[in-house]
Amino acid sequence: MAEVRSVTDEQDQATNGGDTAPQVGVISQYVKDMSFENPNAPAVYQWQTQPKIEVQFNIGSQKVGDDVHEVVLRIEVTAQSDDRTAFQVELVYAGLFALRNIPEEQLQPFLLAEAPRLLFPFARQVIDSAVQDGGFPPLRLDPIDFGALYMQRAAQLQAESSGGQPTEVVGQA
Repeated sequence: MAEVRSVTDEQDQATNGGDTAPQVGVISQYVKDMSFENPNAPAVYQWQTQPKIEVQFNIGSQKVGDDVHEVVLRIEVTAQSDDRTAFQVELVYAGLFALRNIPEEQLQPFLLAEAPRLLFPFARQVIDSAVQDGGFPPLRLDPIDFGALYMQRAAQLQAESSGGQPTEVVGQA
């Protein structure tokens, strides 16, 4: 005689192809905007002093469709020598991410820490190419720990909301 078992709705969905596991996928990544300025050319190529490189960045995200989010990295690099600008690069690099079944409390950490970590190597390559195409030596930006920056920012926001002294979070590398 066959055994009869009761199956809950959740088990039934899982055995019949139910889709409840968290899923993340990169749909696309692209340059949204880019600017390279070499305001002191051709004199800049005769300068003898090494320029000081300053890097600033910003991360943003927005929902653009059902289960689709756009994450945007804005990176600004300025090279200055003796108060003169050697070059300036501004890059807005973005990626579209498909996110399904991600718990709400993990959505923001993914969008503001993990997704930028995935995009950064490609944005870094775009900046390096632009600098070289501008006639300068390669510019290899150091890796950025987006997870640590996210945690710093979260701690700062928590301190501000509880009336404590906020810690300084600098968007520079």
